[in-house]
Amino acid sequence: MRFIATILVFLSSVAHAQDVTEGEKLYDLHCAACHGAQAEGNGPMAPVLLVQPANLTQLSARADGQFPIYRVIKRIDGRDPLVSHGSDMPVYGWFFEGQGVAIATETGQPIMTSQPIADLLAYLQSLQ
Repeated sequence: MRFIATILVFLSSVAHAQDVTEGEKLYDLHCAACHGAQAEGNGPMAPVLLVQPANLTQLSARADGQFPIYRVIKRIDGRDPLVSHGSDMPVYGWFFEGQGVAIATETGQPIMTSQPIADLLAYLQSLQ
């Protein structure tokens, strides 16, 4: 029980607010070229990719109405690689590294990620 309490205190100390506005800026800079300005998977780079970009406005719809936090974080940070253009997605992976942030997944389980990914996640959730 003491261990669980210690973990909860640690996670609450590293958790930061997610910033939708910052996430939108990051999306426009790093994601829109492939996923499109409206996140519908039709960016100007989409035609040259071997695997077509996902329509990011439909993530919850394709996951039975629940935003797939864990899957999205793993895809962005490279833990679940998608080789569609000769490298893991994203090609800006180095940018998304940073200070650890705890985000609760859809099951309530915390996952560590970076603040930029947390902000981008908040923006993607706002599009659902």
